Amino acid sequence: MAPRLTGGGNICDAMKLEVNGTTVELPPEATVEMLLAALDKADTPCAVERNGTLVPWKTRGGTALADGDRIEIVTLVGGG
Repeated sequence: MAPRLTGGGNICDAMKLEVNGTTVELPPEATVEMLLAALDKADTPCAVERNGTLVPWKTRGGTALADGDRIEIVTLVGGG
């Protein structure tokens, strides 16, 4: 299920998260890995912070999200 911005209708039993300052609704069983896939960032090198704590890459699939979580996703940029 793709994330939805609030105001575009409600998802039954959805939880609301703040992702980089934007409110997003996801199903209650969502994980960090599912969120990244829904945002088309599953294959993008990035750092994910959940409520101020870094989520290690290896644990993203098992890190459940909860209603009211604050998520920051920072993509890595290379260059010179």
